[in-house]
Amino acid sequence: MGTAGGTFLSVLPNLHSEDVLKTMLLAALGAIVSFVISMLLKYLIKKHKK
Repeated sequence: MGTAGGTFLSVLPNLHSEDVLKTMLLAALGAIVSFVISMLLKYLIKKHKK
């Protein structure tokens, strides 16, 4: 925890608001794409087994 906290505090002054926003948007997009692909694969596997 000490190492993670120190790393976070040393990176914090170098972060800009647009970088944080871009990271949040990319993380959300990645989560949505991952969810859609996993649902699609689940559907295809279920359909293939019948």
